[in-house]
Amino acid sequence: MADAELSSEADLMGNIVNLAKRRGIVFQSADIYGGFRSAYDYGPIGALMLRNVKDAWWYSMVQQRTDVVGLDASILSPPAVWAASGHLQNFTDPLVDCKHCNDRFREDQLDDPSTCPNCGAKGSFTEARAFNLMFKTQAGPVEGAGHDVYLRPETAQGMFINFKNVLETSRKRPPFGIAQIGKSFRNEITPGNWVFRTREFEQMELEFFVPPAEAEEWYRYWCQERFDWYVDLGIPTDHLRLRAHGDDELSHYSSDTSDIEFLFPWGWGELEGVANRGDYDLKQHSEHSGERLEYFDQQANEHYTPHVIEPAAGAARSLMAFLLSAYAEETVNDDLRTVLHLHPKLAPFKVAVLPLSKKDTLTPVAHKVFTTVAERYMADYDETQAIGRRYRRQDEIGTPYCVTVDFDTLDDDAVTVRDRDTMHQDRVSIDRLMAYLGERL
Repeated sequence: MADAELSSEADLMGNIVNLAKRRGIVFQSADIYGGFRSAYDYGPIGALMLRNVKDAWWYSMVQQRTDVVGLDASILSPPAVWAASGHLQNFTDPLVDCKHCNDRFREDQLDDPSTCPNCGAKGSFTEARAFNLMFKTQAGPVEGAGHDVYLRPETAQGMFINFKNVLETSRKRPPFGIAQIGKSFRNEITPGNWVFRTREFEQMELEFFVPPAEAEEWYRYWCQERFDWYVDLGIPTDHLRLRAHGDDELSHYSSDTSDIEFLFPWGWGELEGVANRGDYDLKQHSEHSGERLEYFDQQANEHYTPHVIEPAAGAARSLMAFLLSAYAEETVNDDLRTVLHLHPKLAPFKVAVLPLSKKDTLTPVAHKVFTTVAERYMADYDETQAIGRRYRRQDEIGTPYCVTVDFDTLDDDAVTVRDRDTMHQDRVSIDRLMAYLGERL
């Protein structure tokens, strides 16, 4: 991907996974106990980057718009919510077991439905049975059906059941949206491909409520708007595509759905789905709860149930695509440089402050520069090893600018600012440093 001239597509995924562990981006969960399959922890660098991905989404979807408000709904929900949404009845995958090796698989994801991909046995699968993907637990000290609750498999239903509350308190009218970022949980049969498919994941989701006659127009709008978001943050257009679902793929409630897909090393994979859900969800919850989930249009003097356009993205999948797009190996003066050409909005640190040495004469000045920079930007401070090694460390985690405090700083009150992508260096007076960075970040 971006200038990955020394790394083949076959090697790229391995390089990213190794870099992620070495630089504290992503760790295998419970690593000291042998790891817990399909669960991952985000390290010091990864936690910053994942937050930046979510902040970039929120900035675009909520902060910059007058027609979208935010929500943070509960993770736990009673069975009534999932009965109304159809998840109790329909949220299933076809599960088969190999009678030879006892491994389990999703039948619809087998390349050859007659051959076990684990042991190679022919005709060894059991009959497919429906496997519900929701995690169920109990609320309170007594177990039983009356105490069953579910971890949400999607964030959407929290927005639908709060439609009336938001409508009444936010003074919005259709078209308007409710946005949410939060954890969801699905008991996937076959998780895999690193952080692409996990049982615990974070969604960035919008439910956009529109007059029925405007649904198709808004559906097309959000398909393009969301596609452009990935491009604006650095993913090449030739590694993205918008793929419309065929009739056999559409959910029972959807009239149109398109996936924004990214070209991963193993092939095309979904980053985000944009669906025209119609009025299915609000009508279902209205019927099951007894509440009227409608909007009264005073000008037309009529009640109607809004239709819903839903762009739903995965935070970890987006992070993964941004990492793959930004990763490069470059030859600089016969040395190999690994660098993440991340968009500044996504970079874990915007600036690194690097005193040339740990001499007492430089440390106070370097700390003062760091304090000034950190008031506006997430910044790193590193004073160990040679300056060239420190530059390479910052390149590997995608820091756009390094600020070096050297012995000349004591005389000229200036620092050296190095650009990650060009490696060009400018001498900048300390009193102009924030203006210099502000023009570039």
